[in-house]
Amino acid sequence: MFEDKTQQFLPFNISHALNGVAVTDVDNDGKFEWIITGYNGPNLVLKLKEGRYINIAELDSPYEALRDTTGAGRGVCACDIDGNGREEIYILNTNHHYSGPKTYRDKLFIWRNDKYVDLFSDVVNAGLPMFAGRSVACLDRNGDGKYGFVLTTYADGGRGAFRLIEMNITDHKNNISTGNIVLIDSAVEAGINYTTGGQGIAVGSIFGNRGLSDIFITAEGKTIFSNIGNNNLFQNIGNGKFTSIAPSAVADKNQDGRGVSLCDLNNDGFMDIVYGNWLGPHRMFLQQRDSNGDVRFQNVATKDFARTSPISSVITADFNNDGYIDIFHGNMFYVLDYVEHKYVLTNNRLFTFKPTNNVLSLENIDIGDAEESTRSTTGASVADLDGDGYLELIICHNDLNAPTLSIYEVKQVAGNHWYRIMPLTKFGAPARGATVTLTLGGGIRLTRIIDSGSGYMSQMEPVAHFGLGQRLPKSVSIVWTDGRHIRRSVSENDIDTFYIITYNGIMEAQRNEWILAEPIKLNGEFWCWMENWKDSTMCACVGDGCGQVVVIVCFLNY
Repeated sequence: MFEDKTQQFLPFNISHALNGVAVTDVDNDGKFEWIITGYNGPNLVLKLKEGRYINIAELDSPYEALRDTTGAGRGVCACDIDGNGREEIYILNTNHHYSGPKTYRDKLFIWRNDKYVDLFSDVVNAGLPMFAGRSVACLDRNGDGKYGFVLTTYADGGRGAFRLIEMNITDHKNNISTGNIVLIDSAVEAGINYTTGGQGIAVGSIFGNRGLSDIFITAEGKTIFSNIGNNNLFQNIGNGKFTSIAPSAVADKNQDGRGVSLCDLNNDGFMDIVYGNWLGPHRMFLQQRDSNGDVRFQNVATKDFARTSPISSVITADFNNDGYIDIFHGNMFYVLDYVEHKYVLTNNRLFTFKPTNNVLSLENIDIGDAEESTRSTTGASVADLDGDGYLELIICHNDLNAPTLSIYEVKQVAGNHWYRIMPLTKFGAPARGATVTLTLGGGIRLTRIIDSGSGYMSQMEPVAHFGLGQRLPKSVSIVWTDGRHIRRSVSENDIDTFYIITYNGIMEAQRNEWILAEPIKLNGEFWCWMENWKDSTMCACVGDGCGQVVVIVCFLNY
């Protein structure tokens, strides 16, 4: 499946331990970058330029603060916390604290005065307590387009419940235009302040309740820390509040959970939960509904899929664009004896799930170069940064065998088509947590969640990626986190195309490279220029200042 492109794409050496990976537009140029947490070295921001990656988080650059060279980064994710249309970046640090309170602080980076600065370093936010943890994900619990950050903290003796860091919307000291934001921990208000050994997290509309985002968190139990280790499934009941409803099967209290991903494996429109257990059986829970609409989860993992391993990351995506979900297992070293240096070496694995004629088929397939039988996987992520319609896979390592970052591309399959779409919030930021359904000929429905955080310590691109194989799409439906629903027809002319759809339903094919200038206000309206240097097209757009384009007028610039 995968070909190693590390040497081709990465012209410099990375030798320090790496953990989480997220995908966001760091420099606000309309293209995504990878942001990678360093555990014993600087964080990285990799930008694809002229076929190779460069690290833009350099000294004396606007992105210097993102390096955080004294932090020991684990989880990372990005989303728009203040509703200005630009995603902020959260990095969860541990600095050798396995559990409980910690002294070194997390970082929440915001763009202010033409550079990134840390909100936790502001005096108004200095009093927020910090706890050790693993993963972080975004949550729009109120459906208003303003996100918070959910932290899977690792409690110690009851200290260190899950956290939900949001903008305190009632504080008069907030100034969104200058990037001065007052933060608050809303976990108690939301009803998710549980204490356990938090590990992986995935956020999305699991129960399909008007698009409301639900939360699934894997956990590890250790009596020494007074943690029982139940996984948590939080259902959004509206008004920004949650209730814990994890049935005994999904709670999995006797296992130590790690990476997790949400997907619709059997194309029934219901979100399924796939996760790995550290040195335990891995799970694949299909969501099912009875005649009364009551939910239950059935584990359909085969013996081969469930085979125990020192797993870290779990990713679900259609890598080869054949129309079926693939499941990536990223495994670590497991140390049997620190003195004699005995290890369990477990290679990464790849499966494909095919629901055909009401028969579910789960097959272990050739992973190719990404097998990595002598490497130790930590975080991993996927995105299509080179625009070829196939997802790249990026894997972090902590085994210190340079390079500690691997970049893989898929061996492309002739005739396999694709369709990609990214919904935006009403503020113009990626609508993380939204649900996108693509209907194909014959009534087959493929459903994706715009990733808010998943895998392990990581976050995928905020794009619904659909492999089509030889099939043709008929329509696409988007449900935002506030329940807003838009449906558009799709034709054969739309395949192999990346679309962006605004909150008010304007769709634009991203076939060319646009440069969006800063808006200026004239007579109460916001005007901006969009220039396409490939075909010399220029567009003037008039908007309301909230990311909603009202009028677009294009002409040729000779």
